[in-house]
Amino acid sequence: MADAHVPHVAHPPSAEDILDGASGQADGPHNPAKQHSLLPKMIPHLDRHLVFPLIQFEEDQADEEEPPAELVQLKFELLKQTNMTDFVGDLDAQTQGLSERPAEYAQKREEVLQRRELFQEESSKLQDLLADPDVLNNLRSDKVANLNYLKENHGVTVEMVNTLYDFGQFQYSCGDYHSASELLYSFRILVNLLFTSTESTDNDKLSAATWGRLACEILTTNWESAMEEVQKVRENIDQRLFSNPLAQLQHRAWLIHWSLFPFFNHEPARETLTELFFSPTYINTIQTVCPWILRYLAAAVITNRNRNFGKNSGGQYQKQIKDLVRIVRQEGYEYSDPVTDFVRALYVDFDFEEAQKKLVEADEILRSDFFLVAAADAFKDSARHLISESYCKIHQRIDIRQVNPLLVLPLARGLLTLEQGSLQPPWSFAR
Repeated sequence: MADAHVPHVAHPPSAEDILDGASGQADGPHNPAKQHSLLPKMIPHLDRHLVFPLIQFEEDQADEEEPPAELVQLKFELLKQTNMTDFVGDLDAQTQGLSERPAEYAQKREEVLQRRELFQEESSKLQDLLADPDVLNNLRSDKVANLNYLKENHGVTVEMVNTLYDFGQFQYSCGDYHSASELLYSFRILVNLLFTSTESTDNDKLSAATWGRLACEILTTNWESAMEEVQKVRENIDQRLFSNPLAQLQHRAWLIHWSLFPFFNHEPARETLTELFFSPTYINTIQTVCPWILRYLAAAVITNRNRNFGKNSGGQYQKQIKDLVRIVRQEGYEYSDPVTDFVRALYVDFDFEEAQKKLVEADEILRSDFFLVAAADAFKDSARHLISESYCKIHQRIDIRQVNPLLVLPLARGLLTLEQGSLQPPWSFAR
């Protein structure tokens, strides 16, 4: 895994040692949740700080008095290269069965504090200037003039600007995400105000600052700002890497995984990100690099039924269902789980008994998935209604006594929907 810095776009996070540990948790054919765990697949596409909440969720799901030893070891391997010395020291003590953290962590802590103090001294002048209204009022749209003004009047150098970036990385590695976000934001503002080319600060660093700020906004659950950063990262991928299709593919795969955090935690993000995932370039990325994302796309589309019902149910939502079915059918040989199997059983095979069976399994999967646990009830409710609606559309005569009791109410609503809507197949309701 790369050093614990703000993610650098040229070096994707790797986690061979972590993957080895996580793979063991995915075993167990008698446990659908573990059998279909996506943690090993997700780790290579996430920054180590973003992986930690997923591992913590796994630990909480274990429902044991003491956290499983393999998860403690996993967290230690994940964070041991960061500056979170106290926390890492406690994890190290746990893995070794010690009552207190090893002595070397006291020295590491002192080194981190000294480096933080040095960064604060080196960056304080520039941060004070950014907070000075008189200085900001003298900045113009002319970047060369801005740089000359700050150089001549305040002694600002390129190195000072880069120190903001380095300090942001440092604070991120310490787990101080609020401070890191502010530093990276200031760095990005200054770069855009002062530099006209890459001779002073390279584009990779500017791009990394955007990725880093996205991670910070996710980790501080600032979802609106995170969505703004998602858009910035997306534009950066399209513009900066337009001549490198392979790099674009890789970076889009990262963005897809990082976007899952606001996707399932911020309701206004659901529609925006569903459209993003269905766009040609991103659906191609999902199919080529990470077909397991179909679980999340399927869950998003199905739960969107409750939000779109009565508004776009006959238009955009039906198109999303159609696109989802097409992709699930195409990618069945690459990836499947109870969630995608539910879609296939309902809309490809029209096997309603199998669909109900897969719905039960999907519910267990969702309740064991970090991103989907909060959507489990909404998914079940929407899926039951989709079953009833599909059943009504293809049957001329329905005997409610033969219908699964769990579907009686959704079935009645499905009949009412068809009766009031534009679809009115010839059927009779046998009591």
